[in-house]
Amino acid sequence: MTDHLPATVPISGPAAGAADTPPPQGDVLPASARAPGKHDAELDRLFGAGGPLAPAVGTFKPRQAQTEMAKAVAQAMAEQKVLMAEAGTGTGKTFAYLVPALLWGGKTIISTGTKNLQDQLFLRDIPTIRAALRAPVSVALLKGRSNYVCHFHLERTLSNGRLTSRDDVGHLREISRFIKMTSSGDKAELAKVPETATVWNLVTSTRDTCMGAECQYYQDCFVMKARREAQQADVVVVNHHLFFADVALKDTGVAELLPSANTIIFDEAHQLPDTATLFFGTSVSTSQVLELCRDVLAEGLAHARGPDWGKVVTVVEKAARDLRLTFPEGSTRLSLPQVLPTSSFFPALARLKEELAGMITVLEEHAARAETVDACRVRALELAASYDAWKADPKKGKVVEGDEAVLWVEAFSSSLQLHKTPLSIAPIFTSQREGTARSWIFTSATLAVKNDFKHFSEQMGLSGEPAMTWPSPFNYGEQGILYVPTGLPEPNSMHYTDAVVDAALPVIEAAGGRTFFLCTTIRAVNKVAERLRTEFAERGLAFPLFVQGERGRTELLDSFRNAGNAVLVGSQSFWEGVDVRGEALSLVIIDKLPFAPPDDPVLAARIEVMEKQGMNGFMHHQLPEAIITLKQGAGRLIRDVDDRGVLMICDPRLITKPYGRRIWQSLPPFKRTRVQADVVGFFQGVDAVADT
Repeated sequence: MTDHLPATVPISGPAAGAADTPPPQGDVLPASARAPGKHDAELDRLFGAGGPLAPAVGTFKPRQAQTEMAKAVAQAMAEQKVLMAEAGTGTGKTFAYLVPALLWGGKTIISTGTKNLQDQLFLRDIPTIRAALRAPVSVALLKGRSNYVCHFHLERTLSNGRLTSRDDVGHLREISRFIKMTSSGDKAELAKVPETATVWNLVTSTRDTCMGAECQYYQDCFVMKARREAQQADVVVVNHHLFFADVALKDTGVAELLPSANTIIFDEAHQLPDTATLFFGTSVSTSQVLELCRDVLAEGLAHARGPDWGKVVTVVEKAARDLRLTFPEGSTRLSLPQVLPTSSFFPALARLKEELAGMITVLEEHAARAETVDACRVRALELAASYDAWKADPKKGKVVEGDEAVLWVEAFSSSLQLHKTPLSIAPIFTSQREGTARSWIFTSATLAVKNDFKHFSEQMGLSGEPAMTWPSPFNYGEQGILYVPTGLPEPNSMHYTDAVVDAALPVIEAAGGRTFFLCTTIRAVNKVAERLRTEFAERGLAFPLFVQGERGRTELLDSFRNAGNAVLVGSQSFWEGVDVRGEALSLVIIDKLPFAPPDDPVLAARIEVMEKQGMNGFMHHQLPEAIITLKQGAGRLIRDVDDRGVLMICDPRLITKPYGRRIWQSLPPFKRTRVQADVVGFFQGVDAVADT
């Protein structure tokens, strides 16, 4: 393959059928092919220059793509159909689905990728549109139970006085004040206590530790209050984790909402396959056993004198810790066949089951003494059932159980998790969609690979359903450059990260900082940060350096925006859901193409099944996944019509491998160069890019 990037070919417009950009495949419909809908004229008025949205939103400008998407969403709602809708950055997809949802969606559940996006929808976007349209709809926010302060656990923590750190004592004082003033109990409202504070685990409930209707505070429970409000609201905002946790566990309140819902909207829908896989699978952890032992000891001593509770729990705790110690320190991920049959893991697992059964016997003898002791008994039985369901037979040596699920082990610093993960969620999700007729809207800026929705639709069981795509309104050819530097070694080279930093430094300097440096691993983040810190000092570059992990994500982003000339080094959590507009971000550097680690046990099992079916696991799964992730990372650069910047992808495989063409054709149609001087000239205001 030639060592240059061919001239830009736009994905939409007159060149869409050009030789190296084939037309859309599968079930993608051009916007012009959609039959007129009954709400089209009203949506033209609402989104038009003289409509109500412009005065309500100071920056609002009519955009044809936004109006067309709103029409397609409204039509899917009216016909109770499925719609996959990819809308490029800047299209305004949030308003495009919210306007029809608030006017004609009926009972609507909106699921977002993160709690931050949930709060943005509930606190900002929906109130703005509701006021502009004067729509008389009620809206509720529903989060998982761990987001709400629990009266019972707060009281127990206040009374037992076991806190050891001064921070925890101060945080607990703030929480006890907060619970007297809040109407929601949502910990997001209490900014004085960080979301990561350990004390939250002691003052919130889990599915295992909730007393339910037996709790003395049941009538005042914030979780129950949030669920009641969601039941009565016209629009309910949830997140993907909550939605699928409920489908799997029936523990979040969503299951009670689904029967009456007319419309389900998934924003950031590209995250759904991973999220659904997580929750449709099952997992059990040694940390759950240790938490249970802690509660058994406390409740046993408080309510059931007689047994030596210290001795009862100590043997179980030891068995759980011994199970963790069967794997080396550091994180480990192994499928069951990768665990040697002679490993001490198997006898240690049998011992934990045996000791857990012994503790259950004692709990059953004393469960009648108190409801809290009985709750511990129920939890112990559920944990024992989870361990029994994980069929650890070292003799079978199969990766796949009936080609449906993979059993695997994940070791962390102080816990061991046993997972059973489905290889495909399509049949499970299809069964969830069957039954009640309703509309299902799946939207994101990144659902397709080169205009082809096949990868996403097959993962979600949506093959044959309509899909539409609207390009970004941004002029990428004028606003940005895709730069792939020359002379870099292969990504598996020992010195690759150093070479990437060497290539990046002149570009960072030309950009005046203002850089996101996105890495595919935490190890690379640390290495890049260490090098940049040293180089900035030696070269006298006064660019503030922010590194993932040193502070919370929100705090890092605020500092980055305020600095105006900073460099932020991050991994996965900064590849998506991050919006920095204006000159504060003018350069996005990506160290490697974001292929999933080849030793991932679930990925390995999926590829094994695909290859049995005659497919190429790399081309059909790994490559589309990497392209969608790369599109998310690239999407951080141009966030507004006035933004300008450079996307620097350092991985030489973009040029040297046959699949590289498919990757860069899926990216925004920037001008392209391999010449560093072109990039420096761009930042100096000289448009020297030859686009060849």
